[in-house]
Amino acid sequence: MIQKVNKTEYPELISVWESSVKATHDFLKPEDFIFYKEIIPNFFDNVSLHCIKNDQQQIIGFVGTHEENLEMLFVTANQIGKGIGKQLLLYAIEELKISKVDVNTDNQTATAFYKRFGFEIKSTSDLDGCGKPYPILHLELTKEPLH
Repeated sequence: MIQKVNKTEYPELISVWESSVKATHDFLKPEDFIFYKEIIPNFFDNVSLHCIKNDQQQIIGFVGTHEENLEMLFVTANQIGKGIGKQLLLYAIEELKISKVDVNTDNQTATAFYKRFGFEIKSTSDLDGCGKPYPILHLELTKEPLH
């Protein structure tokens, strides 16, 4: 079941983010990983956060959205490939009405994931939103998502 995130759960979101990024963002320099880990909590209050918990009530994946943008989707490393990301993405599309997402160009697995659900590349940027040299693909939902 997908539910809203409580502010008291922000430290748990950081743990999920860290696990996910270590498993999927091997292109990040160590110093940039530390930079993002320090600033990501600042974004939590500016997005609508929803999560999935396991049977022990631990967060295993979450999404952050703002208007029509999917700002973040992270799943703990040991849950990647088990359908958690799919559940969160479909919820974000169908319930939260997102239609756009930015992905690191070097994160080809994420790009393929979003393309499977009807997103297509609309434009690119040489720098990420923090001005770091990690090129970004700007994707938009162009067809009905596959279930």
